[in-house]
Amino acid sequence: MVKQQAVLDGVFGALSDPVRRHIVERLARGERTAGDIAASFSISQPAVSRHIKVLERSGLLTRTIVGREHHLRITPRALVTASRWLERQRAFWESSFDRLDQLLEHTSEKDSTP
Repeated sequence: MVKQQAVLDGVFGALSDPVRRHIVERLARGERTAGDIAASFSISQPAVSRHIKVLERSGLLTRTIVGREHHLRITPRALVTASRWLERQRAFWESSFDRLDQLLEHTSEKDSTP
């Protein structure tokens, strides 16, 4: 459970930044080099590199070095963990709202009965 919490903290922390979300979206379309990713932003290459390192530490991407090129690839496992957590939260809240709706309908019926 503690490991899963650490994974979730890392994933949600990494995805809290719009630059990192954009990097993830680009990599979802396929492997890219770090240079390709850096070229799509108006920030410095070292700043993009720091964002990439955050995504690596969170487990959202992996890097393969071929010569001088750094190839980046999305790692879906971390996203699956986050997605499962979000799904559990969604199911809980939908169930809670369904129960509230039933209670309100029942209360409304009692109030309207003479």
